Amino acid sequence: MNKKLIILFSVLCTIGASAQVHTHVMLPSIKTLKAERVAYYSLERPFLVLQDGIVDGSQEENTLHISFDEMSHDVHFYTYTVQHLNRDGEQSNLTSNEYLRGFTTSDISDYNHSLNTANEYTHYQFDFPNQDMQLTASGRYRIIIYEDNNPDKKVAYVDFMVVDPRVQIQPQLRYNTSLEINGRYQQLDIDLRLASLNVRDPQEISLVVEQNNRLDNRVVIQQPTFVQGEVLRYVNQPSLIFEGGNEYRHLDCFSTYLAGTNIDRIAYMNGAYHALLFPDELHTNNELYIHEFDSDGQFVVNAERTNDVDTEAEYMWVHWVLPSAPRLDGAYYVGGDIFENRFSQANRMSYDNENGCYYLTAQLKQGGYDYQYWFVENAKKTATTQQSEGSHWETQNKYTIYVYYRPFGSRYDQLVGLTQL
Repeated sequence: MNKKLIILFSVLCTIGASAQVHTHVMLPSIKTLKAERVAYYSLERPFLVLQDGIVDGSQEENTLHISFDEMSHDVHFYTYTVQHLNRDGEQSNLTSNEYLRGFTTSDISDYNHSLNTANEYTHYQFDFPNQDMQLTASGRYRIIIYEDNNPDKKVAYVDFMVVDPRVQIQPQLRYNTSLEINGRYQQLDIDLRLASLNVRDPQEISLVVEQNNRLDNRVVIQQPTFVQGEVLRYVNQPSLIFEGGNEYRHLDCFSTYLAGTNIDRIAYMNGAYHALLFPDELHTNNELYIHEFDSDGQFVVNAERTNDVDTEAEYMWVHWVLPSAPRLDGAYYVGGDIFENRFSQANRMSYDNENGCYYLTAQLKQGGYDYQYWFVENAKKTATTQQSEGSHWETQNKYTIYVYYRPFGSRYDQLVGLTQL
C-alpha cells in the first residue's frame, strides 16, 4: 500500500467511514438512485477526501459509484455535470475551473437492460471522479444528471462532500438536557480544535449537524458558546437538542417467493409483484425502549436467485398500512433514505375511512429497507416521531458534524472537518 493510500485510510478511520449523501429524483421513471464508495462496499453514505489538493478517482477508496434505473428498455442519452455549492446548498461563486480539472460535462455510456424481470428497466452507472473530471477544492458538491444534452431537462442529482481535514472535532452526546433528564431528547456538545487553521473571528466557522441523514431537522450554528484558546466550544446550545426518536423499522423483500421481514405475503397480480406488509402499530413515549439493530434509515438492493442484482432484481409494489384514527392537524409520512428523507406526495400517507387506517404504496427494487413513520403538523417543516414512533433518550442515532471555514473575503465555504458520532 503506497503512502497516499495509507494517509487516506487513516483519514477515513479518523473521520468515520460514512457521511451524508443526499439524492433527489425529479422524474417518476427514475428509481433507486444510489451513491456508494467503489471499494470496500458497506452500508454507508460515503464522502471524498482532498489529497494534495485533488480528488482524481485513481483510488477506489476515494471514488463514488453512482447508479440509477430508468423504468423502460428505451435507451436514453444522459449527461452529468458537477457544481460546487456553499454549505446552504446554493451554488458557490467559484467558476468551474477553480474547482474542476478536465471537462465540465460527461456522458453516461455504461448501461444494461434488465433481464427476465416482470417490469422492464435499464440500469445506468458511472464512477466519479474519473479521468475526465477531477475535483480540486473542498466543500459541498452536486452532480446534476440531465437528458438529451439539455441542462434544462434535469432528471436527478446527488449531493456529496469533499473534506480537507484541518481541524479536530470532539463531540459528546448526553441525555441530561435543559428540557428533560433521561427523557425524550439527546444533547450534542462539540469541542472544535482549530490547530493550524488561522481563524481570526469565530464566525468564520460554521457547524452543520445532521441526524440520520434527515434534512428537516438539520442544524446550522455560527456562534460558539465560548472560545478557550484554540478551542471553540459549543455547549448547552438549544439548537443541538434533538428528539431521540426510536430505532427504524425494517422490511425485506429479497424474495418473490418467500415473505421476508415484516412482510405478510408476496402476491403476483396484473403483471407485477406486490409485497403486502403486516399492519404497523403506532408507538408512544410511554412505551419501554427496545433496542434493535438498524441502519439509521438506509437501504440495500438484494435479491435471491440472481447473478447481478443491478439488472435481475425485480421491482415490487410495497404496501404500508398504519391503523389509526384520522388526524386533521397534520399528516403521516414514511421516512428514510427510501424516500430521500423528504416530505412529498410520494411518501405522504392517505387515509382509508372504511378500514380506519393510513396507507401508502410505492414501487421499490428488491432489497432491505429501513423506514420510520413521521408526523408533520400543519404549517410546520420539521417532523416529529413522538406521535408515531415514540422518542427515547436511549435510541442509537448517527450524528454527522461538518465544519465549514469561510475566512473574510473568501468566495466559498471550505469543508475542513467532518466526523460522525
